[in-house]
Amino acid sequence: EAMVFSSTHNLSQPLFENLLYAFGSPNYGTQRSLCFNAMITAFLLTYGIEEPSRNYENVEYILMVGRNMMEAISTSETGELSRAIDRGAKLVYLDPRYTKTASKASEWIPIRPGTDLAFLLAMINVIVTNELADCEFVKQYVIGCDGIIEAMQRYTPAWAEQITGVPAATIERIAREYAAAKHNALAHPGWRTSNFINSFQTERAIATLNALSGNVLTPGGCLSTEVAAEGAGLGAPPQPPYPRVSALRLDGTPWKYPLVPLKLGVFQELRDAILTGEPYQAHGWFISRQNPILALPDRNKTLKAFEKMDFIVTVDIIMNDTAWFSDVVLPEASYLERYDPLLPVGDKAFIRQPVIEPQGEAKSALWIYKQLGERLGLGDYFQYQDEEDYLRQQLAPLGADLDEVKKKGYAEMPEPEHNGGEITFNTPSGKIEVYSETLKNAGFSPWPTWEEPPMPAADQFYLLTGKVAQHTQFGTQNNQLLHKYSDEPRLWMNARTAAQKGLKDGDWVVITSEVGKAHSKLLATEAIRPDCVYLTPGYGHISKGLTTAFGIGASDSALHVTYTDPISGGQALSQTFVTVEKAQV
Repeated sequence: EAMVFSSTHNLSQPLFENLLYAFGSPNYGTQRSLCFNAMITAFLLTYGIEEPSRNYENVEYILMVGRNMMEAISTSETGELSRAIDRGAKLVYLDPRYTKTASKASEWIPIRPGTDLAFLLAMINVIVTNELADCEFVKQYVIGCDGIIEAMQRYTPAWAEQITGVPAATIERIAREYAAAKHNALAHPGWRTSNFINSFQTERAIATLNALSGNVLTPGGCLSTEVAAEGAGLGAPPQPPYPRVSALRLDGTPWKYPLVPLKLGVFQELRDAILTGEPYQAHGWFISRQNPILALPDRNKTLKAFEKMDFIVTVDIIMNDTAWFSDVVLPEASYLERYDPLLPVGDKAFIRQPVIEPQGEAKSALWIYKQLGERLGLGDYFQYQDEEDYLRQQLAPLGADLDEVKKKGYAEMPEPEHNGGEITFNTPSGKIEVYSETLKNAGFSPWPTWEEPPMPAADQFYLLTGKVAQHTQFGTQNNQLLHKYSDEPRLWMNARTAAQKGLKDGDWVVITSEVGKAHSKLLATEAIRPDCVYLTPGYGHISKGLTTAFGIGASDSALHVTYTDPISGGQALSQTFVTVEKAQV
């Protein structure tokens, strides 16, 4: 248990998890609490599913809360959204920043950060008090319809206007438009929902809006809870049961965070346990395809946690910041040089296969985990000869030949089984739980409820962050071609606010939070609220092994303060407040 294992979600995750569980450690650090814990936990408690799939085929009205899909691209869904907009679907987009998604929206609402929840609760108020919901669906499939009017009574549009800055008439109009679209309306669940401590409640409100529209599992509806299990239909090598683990997890799941799913965890809390030695001292850290030094909030705290480690191993294709501070780096082959486990998408399982030989000593994750397993005496958990043998075992239930799959690029998957038209949900009641006894029994509000977010002082700004389309998280800034086509990373500030502070476009500024400082050039723009600033993540690398990315831009992780939602375990990235002053040259 003294060994921490952490990885970002990827195709080789089952092999990583085999090593973790077979080794006997309870300490699993994933990036999920920095990304989508709030969304997944809210939908698990409301619908009994981690993430409902979206159907844009008949969508007429889309409500998006900060889901910048035109830059934080989900390839297939971004295309589906674009086609829906092209054929006339209305997109209402809430975001303090004018992103590329905002530019494609029918209506952009630059809402005050942290107050999306008030906007959504007021929408629910309008819909339920005016009986605009899909009453038949709600009565049959929703728990809480008897008490929802009283529970939402105080959340009027006038109340929300005072909090959000959005006119009450606008909120009421959007609520009525959304309700009029019925099951052709979609309140998008979002993705990176690690914004504020109240982000879990925001996701609960989004789940409720979808339930009220009756769009879930109804013919032509825009939301589906019929999602196949990952890897369903594929084979896998045989293996024995994992050893039983009795030690507490260092991240507090579930003994401190009882509602957080074990596979999500609360990554940012690991460091406090490492630094204090409570409930026991960690001594080693095995990291794969992850960069905790740049990803976790409060970089100084992460570096201090690294100093406490006796042994750190990193598996990656580049010498990122985390690899730079590791004792051992196991070089993984890039995606052009390796096989990965099959990727099921719809009715096909796609293959990734090498087109060039691995450079240097690089190996595939399938090779690395098998070799580590065998050398640790855990070979029974990695019963395949090589990468191709692993793929053949995956293909066995499909009756597909690997050589043919390599030529086509995919194998055909069997049609998924349906439940014969009966709508059921994997919740204690078997229904959508807008009212949740599970939450009530855990000491939390059973209804989606307002939680007041903190506000910055008069001389401070909300620090916003979010991906750009040119890069993948924190991993591609050293790519010379992508670097060539990337915008220079600068701190966005409202142009009028900048002028009031005596700042102009291109000035060097000092950004200061309660945990750190960073230097950046300024971008003065009208595309952001006056009370906000924005930094593109993935910059400010401190690894000198990154010959292109080293020293370019500022790291938001050096500034972010650690705040954890007690329900979902999500990190509140936008709850960090900063001051901005002109740098002394």
